[in-house]
Amino acid sequence: MRKILIAGNWKMFKTRAEAKEFLQTFLPELEETAEDRGVILCPTFTALGTMSKNLHGSRVRLGAQNVHWELSGAYTGEVSGPMLAELGVSYVIIGHSERRQYFGETDETVNLRLKAAQEYGLTPILCVGETKAQRDAGETEAIISAQLTQDLVDVDQSNLVIAYEPIWAIGTGDTCDAQEANRVIGVIRSQLTNPDVSIQYGGSVKPDNIDEIMAQSEIDGALVGGASLEPASFARIVNYQ
Repeated sequence: MRKILIAGNWKMFKTRAEAKEFLQTFLPELEETAEDRGVILCPTFTALGTMSKNLHGSRVRLGAQNVHWELSGAYTGEVSGPMLAELGVSYVIIGHSERRQYFGETDETVNLRLKAAQEYGLTPILCVGETKAQRDAGETEAIISAQLTQDLVDVDQSNLVIAYEPIWAIGTGDTCDAQEANRVIGVIRSQLTNPDVSIQYGGSVKPDNIDEIMAQSEIDGALVGGASLEPASFARIVNYQ
């Protein structure tokens, strides 16, 4: 059965003190009526320990922003699955467009990270999406299909979340039309072997558009960037009607 999942990706924002302060305001804002949906926060690596401690007893799950495919080794700047699991991490974002664009992530390395996450008991959130140039060229479906085909080799789709993030809508203020996002997510779902995979939409999700986004039949949640950094803003998104 598909689950509704709202995740906040804090990217490279917030110190440990700021993360703790966020939770002190955010957690009381969660409405009981929102208990039907999962809530995930993905802070920086340095804040994971603080977040884990302060989320104890709440229904908010902890996520990380990346994971390496090896158990250990000479991989400066990387973090392994067991290291994340030890901190109480349940989810991990993999293949975000910023990782692909700025840090050389390929579909091959994304696939390795997906399998490693699952091996160590983490649920990966796989990000896929097209650039503005690719969309304008009518290549959206082909690009996403190619990503899915390569990224999901030998990946267990019973322990997987996918986030459709049109790259041209990330941090730009532009949001993919809700109906169009719904259509593309339907295309993604048609290529999966497991129809119960939760598929989120990401790309300038805000308090004033979350209701329309979540009213769409194929959309199972949201991966939220900037709007997840403010407690009141993210609480409104989680508590959508």
